Amino acid sequence: MRVLILSCNTGGGHNSCAAAIAEAFAENGIYTRTEDSLAFVSHGFANFMSKGHSLMYRRFPAVFKFGYGFAEKHSSFLAKGSLVYKLLTSGAEKLYSYITENKFDTIICVHVFCGMILEKAFEGKSKNGIKTAFVATDYTCSPGAASFDYDYCFIPDNSLAGEFIANGVPEEKIIPSGIPVRKNFICRIEKEKAKAAFCLCGKRHLLIMGGSMGCGPVEKILEYLHKDITADTDISVVCGNNRKLYKKLYSKYKTAKNIHIVGFAKDVPLLMDSADLYLTKPGGLCTSEALAKALPMVMIDAVAGCEKHNMEYFIKICGGESAPTPKALAKKCSLLLSDEEKLELLRNNLMQNQKNNAAAEISDYLGGSICKSFLRKEITENSDFAD
Repeated sequence: MRVLILSCNTGGGHNSCAAAIAEAFAENGIYTRTEDSLAFVSHGFANFMSKGHSLMYRRFPAVFKFGYGFAEKHSSFLAKGSLVYKLLTSGAEKLYSYITENKFDTIICVHVFCGMILEKAFEGKSKNGIKTAFVATDYTCSPGAASFDYDYCFIPDNSLAGEFIANGVPEEKIIPSGIPVRKNFICRIEKEKAKAAFCLCGKRHLLIMGGSMGCGPVEKILEYLHKDITADTDISVVCGNNRKLYKKLYSKYKTAKNIHIVGFAKDVPLLMDSADLYLTKPGGLCTSEALAKALPMVMIDAVAGCEKHNMEYFIKICGGESAPTPKALAKKCSLLLSDEEKLELLRNNLMQNQKNNAAAEISDYLGGSICKSFLRKEITENSDFAD
């Protein structure tokens, strides 16, 4: 078995999902390769899309919100024949050659753009038995997710099956696996031991992250938190790849004993184990990692779009909360950190909604080592789509 995972460098979530799936296949001794689907158009185009996406997320979230909303309401925007479709799929022949030359027999897409270029690559050609799959990385059916043909569609939760079916994904292709996260997020370390690793014994710990790009009004929220923070609480802020944010916050809080500013962190799973509360933008992977850790969330509605759907999902299962302004978000965090009973309720709700190792389930499913009806069982009975 030879597996090609197609990702997209538009934020870190899709690549994290791809890495989790690759990790699971590797544990079964299966060869995998992960490629940026946009690089088949050109490396320059892939870099342009990556930087443009980061710019919109950080500086112009309203533009992203408008674009996502427009795509949701106008299916023709990403449809075959559209200008966007032609541009995104212009590397299809190069991708097809890469697939055939490397003899891949299974192809997994973790972004809608990947599915579009793969669909175009096989247009008018035989798949020759190649299995194709789409893995949804948000708690919604994203625009374009139903516009291309694949053999399997792995979704985050049974309750979302109706939405995917209503958007045109055949029910028989849907497998509610959960969103894949790396094993180090699934494995948990006892909270007090994790706190000891960061010299936080006996402290409340608030972890703040704005995704890999360091998005959202983190600076403003931290100003309010700094005013109200008590001596028994520490705050860790992970800025990700946002060097500008890191420099600004580090300069401002370098003398604050209970505020720790971190750039790109490699020990995020351990930080999450040590945290009592997680202030984050509701990206599909950010929230799924918190779900795996049973870590209560306060979610920042920073860019809307698919992230608003993610936020709504976790509010619905009572695994996290939100507030409309930086001041209100800071207040929400302060109140929750002082309310152990509420934190415990949020933790229990998350634990009740945890999935198995989604990456391993996908690997086993596509590898054919488990009954292919297992993950799809009860989808009709448990889905919101059911009568």
